[in-house]
Amino acid sequence: MQLPQPRPVLYPLRSVDTATVRHLDYPRGRRRITIDHRPLRGLAPAMLLDWFSHLGETMLYGGEVIDRYLAWHPLDHIRWELARPAPGGGAADGARFRMVEAFGARPEYAIDELARVEKLDETGIRLVKRIAGVPVFQLEHTWSAGADGVHYVTVMDLGARSALFAPVNAVLRRKFVAAKAEAWVRHNIEEVGQLEYLLPQLVSGEAEPAQRAQRRDAAPHREHEQAEPVH
Repeated sequence: MQLPQPRPVLYPLRSVDTATVRHLDYPRGRRRITIDHRPLRGLAPAMLLDWFSHLGETMLYGGEVIDRYLAWHPLDHIRWELARPAPGGGAADGARFRMVEAFGARPEYAIDELARVEKLDETGIRLVKRIAGVPVFQLEHTWSAGADGVHYVTVMDLGARSALFAPVNAVLRRKFVAAKAEAWVRHNIEEVGQLEYLLPQLVSGEAEPAQRAQRRDAAPHREHEQAEPVH
């Protein structure tokens, strides 16, 4: 996949050590990754619901009007679309999201995924992929209000519980190798941290700060690691 030019990085990208990350392996090749993020200061659950309900809209970013999804992670996000609206319209329960990303801005870690929204409310969002009605992938973000900001937890479940799906689980793990999983963890921590800067602007309409970096290699806030090859 050929990656587009990255957008400028206007806000600090959180490092992996700002979150608590757990990797768990289960029978039949299932895997779970849990990320307990540092609280998001100045946000409220309703602001997160509004963000995920309007991902297809635009916002002012670095003096330009761009897709919100591209502002959300200026290095890794490539495209988002509402592949199928919810039964009641828009991005809500029952909708299907298409997400195109490249973790770490690396072509070998690119994904182009279609998932169904099986929950979206003031407590979080859950995206699910099923085969023959059986969940084989689930990504859930949950959030709640706290004294120091919104408490935000991400959980990715890869693989089905049924023994019949053990071969499917093995294929999924080969496609999502350990190095790619680590790149996704970093990506998720970075994009969740960006919400702390992006969402208040949508409420207040405050002006954008001066651009802090023009290209990925000039962004001082992101650490780059040499990842293992996929194949």
